[in-house]
Amino acid sequence: MSFFLLRIVVFLVSAFSFCSAEKFLWIDKPGKFVDLAYGKKKIARYVYQKMDPKNREQTYKPFHHIYQENGKDFLTKGPGGKYTHHRGIYLGFSKCTAFDKTGKVVNVDTWHCKRAYQVHEGIISQKADKENASHTVKITWRIDDGTIFVTELRKLSFSLFPDKTIQVDFESTLSTSQEKVTLDGDPQHAGFQFRASNEVAESNSKNTYYIRPKEGRDKKALTKNWPKNKDMTNLSWKGQSIVVGGHRYTTLYLDHPSNPKPSYYSERDYGRFGSYFKSELTPLNDLNIRYRLLIGLKERNLKECEEFSQNFVSTK
Repeated sequence: MSFFLLRIVVFLVSAFSFCSAEKFLWIDKPGKFVDLAYGKKKIARYVYQKMDPKNREQTYKPFHHIYQENGKDFLTKGPGGKYTHHRGIYLGFSKCTAFDKTGKVVNVDTWHCKRAYQVHEGIISQKADKENASHTVKITWRIDDGTIFVTELRKLSFSLFPDKTIQVDFESTLSTSQEKVTLDGDPQHAGFQFRASNEVAESNSKNTYYIRPKEGRDKKALTKNWPKNKDMTNLSWKGQSIVVGGHRYTTLYLDHPSNPKPSYYSERDYGRFGSYFKSELTPLNDLNIRYRLLIGLKERNLKECEEFSQNFVSTK
């Protein structure tokens, strides 16, 4: 074979290898959702259908799903089931105060979406390659009269570990043009939260266990919540282990120290857990928050969770 032909063969083999290599890819279904795949396997979904008054419950807030290991079924919960307002990876506050269209201060709820709702306004940026994927979306928080009282830029970044654990970095900036907006609630009805598939509530809640700083893994079906459990305050991390689709999944929730404090934690055996804080927004005072989720089939011990937390704390 001539040198020229050899170069062509090498080039074609290299090109084929490059094209066939697995990488992240965003796949959009306009007006409804965008899926994130790694190769042919779906990893996550952003559900962003705009709020439809005729179909309010289904559409009153955008959220992110995580797929099970099979890449077909969801590990997380969407509308319906036990507590329809619980939706995968989401953010909201049950006790917000803001100014309505008439200038009156009103109490609204972006957790249950009562007297308020959240609207996807657009995808600001979207990236994907062999190593990582991310997108930033714009979401407006609105009173039922249409008034925007919070504008959110929500960024989620995704990567995969060799053991197929999915790392999800959640970053959000909330701003307002109103004189003052307050965000409040309680650990069960506010903040940044993760909700597992409704299958856990229906048939597997007794198999759920939590892992906590200092004490480590607890017994199955036992939960701790603030304010009854005063030590559920200002935690740097919390782990949840559940059974879905015949497999045990563990989600490690990492709270960055730059987030508002004090923070109060909640957990349920049916698969919802997370934390909340109180905050106040003004035109000169935005809110910036950062969390990380590690989601996979591997169970985690206390040492591993602490190491992951320290790694997250050290990131800029």
